Amino acid sequence: DAQLKRQVCSCLANIARHNPDLAEIVMHNEIFPKILYRLKDPDLLVRKFAATCIREIAKHSAELSKLICNTGGVVAIVDYITEAKGSNALPGIITLGYISAFEESLAMTVIANKGIAPLKDALGKDNPDSVKASAAWSLGQIGGHSPDHARAMAEQDVPRLLLELYKDGKSNEEVKKKSKKALKSILSMCSYLNALEPLISDCPTDILQYVLHQFAKTLPHEHAARKSFIQSGGLKKIQEIKVETGSKLRQYIDEINAQYPQEIIQFYSPGYEQTLWKKMDEDSS
Repeated sequence: DAQLKRQVCSCLANIARHNPDLAEIVMHNEIFPKILYRLKDPDLLVRKFAATCIREIAKHSAELSKLICNTGGVVAIVDYITEAKGSNALPGIITLGYISAFEESLAMTVIANKGIAPLKDALGKDNPDSVKASAAWSLGQIGGHSPDHARAMAEQDVPRLLLELYKDGKSNEEVKKKSKKALKSILSMCSYLNALEPLISDCPTDILQYVLHQFAKTLPHEHAARKSFIQSGGLKKIQEIKVETGSKLRQYIDEINAQYPQEIIQFYSPGYEQTLWKKMDEDSS
């Protein structure tokens, strides 16, 4: 009976939501893996209420999140988000964020079980703002733990998508806030420079400093990266940025420039071509 299953899942969610002790009581009454089967129920509301119950358990502690993972919960939630439409995906999206927030290993479990892809898709334009904001939040919880977590995000183009969402004039304030926070969290850990280089042209100043900070930290130790930064046009782009003296952004640009001979910095600086022509004219007169 669909109505009965809805009521049971909703009741369990309302019990578990209040505190960890009640959530443990619900958890230890052998609702797993049974409730995971309800995520595939023919009735869409049964699915949603089952996902809501799992969310209300996961949010309380790392221990409860681990128990959910150990019963195959992450795989089931990933499948649920993939199949759900619109706001129905919300409880699953938030569940992955809760699980990932507690520990590096739990976030890596979400990555290993292909959790990034449906969250990335949830950022899409056809979804409600509440879904986009929650997906951005969950991606930030996953990607902010370590360089490995951040690289997994970068390899799936998540930073660029978050940046687009942040800059989109149609995004509401909550979406922009969550996107910016997730971007900062991921970028502060991302040493995968190949994925960061395309962002330099499009980043507003308040995000660009996090991108360039990674270059300032990594370039002194990687010759190939320094060469790539020139070839990709990155070095030229940062010479064109107008920035206040004494700012963090100015500091990071100066640290990057310090990795190259002064002649190269001059060559890529705005107006250098005109300076050369002027010098040639002076020499020929």
